[in-house]
Amino acid sequence: MKIAVTSASGKLGASIVKHLIKEIGKENVIGIARTPEKATHLGVEIRKGDYNNKSDFEIALQGVNTVLLVSGMDEPQKRIEQHRNVIEAAKKIGVAKIVYTSIIGAEENNAFSPIVQTNRQTEKDIRESDLDWVIGRNGIYIEPDLEYLETYIKEGEIRNCAENGKCAYTSRVELGYAYAKMLIENKHNGNTYNLVGEAITQTELTNYINKVFDTKLVFNPVSEKDYLEERKAALGDFIGTVIGGIYQGIKEGANDVASDFEKATGRKHATPLEMMKELKLNTN
Repeated sequence: MKIAVTSASGKLGASIVKHLIKEIGKENVIGIARTPEKATHLGVEIRKGDYNNKSDFEIALQGVNTVLLVSGMDEPQKRIEQHRNVIEAAKKIGVAKIVYTSIIGAEENNAFSPIVQTNRQTEKDIRESDLDWVIGRNGIYIEPDLEYLETYIKEGEIRNCAENGKCAYTSRVELGYAYAKMLIENKHNGNTYNLVGEAITQTELTNYINKVFDTKLVFNPVSEKDYLEERKAALGDFIGTVIGGIYQGIKEGANDVASDFEKATGRKHATPLEMMKELKLNTN
């Protein structure tokens, strides 16, 4: 059985590839990347695949039984057709099963909602594709908060507009494990899973970071308007607006969802503290 993973050069795709190798061996895993040389370090066969080019996938998916479609990173209006290129190529070539990495988030009334809506459309396209399918809805990655740690320490605080809203975080390591199981085990077919851990507040997140990294940060809640302006100034209008929308969603409860991680994997999701300790260990 050959399993292909799109966007294999990205951090999530690479994590899924690594977990698949452990489960079924590198000879049964194919990585697909827009720039193949960026994924050669994974030690598996790498094929070219650009989401904008359906013909790439008609070649890349040859001999593949199951494909993992990592959600694209382009602007919302472009994503639906990009994802359809992969779905249609998979159908044409005779791929049996598709697994999709979707997201959790507010579907309307939020700056992040256009991205969530495009993912929901891709979910619909996959359910109607006549392929076997499994959909994972990823929670917010915990890694960016840790990657931003130097800035937090410099400023002495974690600052956003989430207030007391809870967010069920996950990590790329946990997701890599979950998607490997969902790709290999047919008992998951036809299911949509929330792939998240325990929901925590930003104050709890701050306290966990202080415990693991021996910092003395505080959480400073700010208004949605102020946070949006800060993020747009720092990251540009598009990404800044998306980040502002994510934290607005956390405030409003969009990311406080029940977890299906144990159904997908057979084990409990790592706790926020466990994820931080593992990530600290792997970066030292």
